[in-house]
Amino acid sequence: MLPLRHARRWQAASALLLLFVLAAAVMPAMWLWPDRVRIVNWFGGIDKWAHVITFALLTVWFAGQYRSRSYWRIAVGLIAYGFLIEACQRFIAYRSAEWSDIVADVIGIIIGLVIAIAGAGGWSQLVENRYVGQRAGESVD
Repeated sequence: MLPLRHARRWQAASALLLLFVLAAAVMPAMWLWPDRVRIVNWFGGIDKWAHVITFALLTVWFAGQYRSRSYWRIAVGLIAYGFLIEACQRFIAYRSAEWSDIVADVIGIIIGLVIAIAGAGGWSQLVENRYVGQRAGESVD
């Protein structure tokens, strides 16, 4: 992990983010809507894009807190997380596990790694430095 001043907070936020994504992946809310057939047909068209975007964002999120030499660990961990989501969905009657979702996850991870390597990696350190720099400039009355 990068030498972050608020490492525990970043880790807690990361855990909450992963729990939120898992909850969204197993959530039955759309099945309760009255016009669920139209919603399912619409969602079926964007499902893979949702996987790509979600895993690209997760990759950039974690690349913000770890050194570039750990990016391969982020990729392996997120692939395992994708398998976990699909395993959970396999045991839920209103969800389905699909290999194409894993492929979409991997594509998202690759896109996220490219974004991180292109300069977004370590972003959390920049956020902390800016925040601490602003706080240091504040006058105390």
